Amino acid sequence: MATLHLMVGLPGSGKTTLARELEVDYAALRLTVDEWHVRLFGMDVEDHSDDADLAIHNARHGAIEALLWETASRALVLGVNVILDFGFWSRRERDELRAKARDLGVGFRIHFADATEELLLERIRARNNELPAGTFHIPEAKLKQWMGMFEAPTPDELAE
Repeated sequence: MATLHLMVGLPGSGKTTLARELEVDYAALRLTVDEWHVRLFGMDVEDHSDDADLAIHNARHGAIEALLWETASRALVLGVNVILDFGFWSRRERDELRAKARDLGVGFRIHFADATEELLLERIRARNNELPAGTFHIPEAKLKQWMGMFEAPTPDELAE
């Protein structure tokens, strides 16, 4: 049976690095939203980005996530393991995907890339200095804001 794998964590936590390893381990189709976003729209977030810029970025991101889910659901029905590397910061998002996996009759698993605030900031600073392909510049102020919004998976979510 195919399995839907969710990568959960904040930017800089190591989600995509882990997803690349799991892609090989599970012979899975890895769908990393940031890679698609940068390829389609370029770097559209900077330290000076205002609320309007971020709204455009978020709308684009949401549209890409929807398209990637369509691709993922078809692959899962065909028996292909899929890794969604989106972050899934809220329990609600993870529960929705768990229900979708159940409706498709496929397995479901969460992979949580946990990291301390100090490590996240260190990694984001290094990443911002180099901006590897398929990654965004992450303003430190935004990352700190997102840390307060992030809902870490509970032990019951990880046990499934």
